[in-house]
Amino acid sequence: MISLRNASRWYGQVIGINDITADLPPGLTALLGPNGAGKSTLIKLITGILRPTTGSVLVFGERPFANTKVYRRLGYCPEIDGLYESMTGREFVTAMATVSGLKGALLRKKVDEAISLVGMEAAASRVIGGYSKGMKQRIKLAQAIVHDPDVLVLDEPLSGLDPIGRRDMTNLICSLAQQGKCIVVSSHILHEVEQMTSNILLLYRGRLLASGDVYHIRSLIDKHPHRVQIETSEPRLLAAELMRFPHVVSVRFSDGSPNQVEVETKNPEAFYSQLPDVVLEGDFEITAFESLDNNLEAVFRYLTEG
Repeated sequence: MISLRNASRWYGQVIGINDITADLPPGLTALLGPNGAGKSTLIKLITGILRPTTGSVLVFGERPFANTKVYRRLGYCPEIDGLYESMTGREFVTAMATVSGLKGALLRKKVDEAISLVGMEAAASRVIGGYSKGMKQRIKLAQAIVHDPDVLVLDEPLSGLDPIGRRDMTNLICSLAQQGKCIVVSSHILHEVEQMTSNILLLYRGRLLASGDVYHIRSLIDKHPHRVQIETSEPRLLAAELMRFPHVVSVRFSDGSPNQVEVETKNPEAFYSQLPDVVLEGDFEITAFESLDNNLEAVFRYLTEG
């Protein structure tokens, strides 16, 4: 649904994004990276707020900049509020739905549905100026989904939400993705999007550092050993058994937790397939087991270090 080919955007001498090529299919894709990585610039190109300096950005096969045909099928929830604070939540969502072309009974029906989906029925008649940050996030999402778009772009949608709000928002976003919509979510908080999707575009200093499934990306970083932490009542005996494997690079013991063993292996697949046999043969009691590197935070650290 979204295609970028050598897309770059410069602000004078400052790089927004540089030479990005990627395809974003139906489902949920996360744009990840620290502040200043280029996430917001990429979002503005996809939503047609900006046009690329060089290269191309296509949505539904068309250039999105100033293209009303694309806008009718696209929903956007910006990071910055930019709300009409003298309006009620319902008035705001209704106004945005009207701009999208909804009218009459269908307009009212869609507004009610969007407000209900984001959990704002009780506050819809209140003035937006009195909303909390989390309530503003919810009403922004309501206006983004009210016209049932095929592409939904969400810039830091979980910002300002309490834990319950984050859970509700995450569930709603995942539900929309399962309906076949193309959803793009940006975040600099890696563990949040890890709960939503493993399909990522990792941005760093305006460049696309990596893309695809997070675990596939992690498997490509073969110069870094894969770390596994194991807690057992016999850490030294287990360590001795694991050191027999040629793919095990090192074994460390934790000073703070004497029953923990941290293993580094250069072949995670072989390690995970052989570990059960070691545990069964040695009759080891494993009380905790954790992969320290199969997460987005580790991927980002490894790819950006140096």
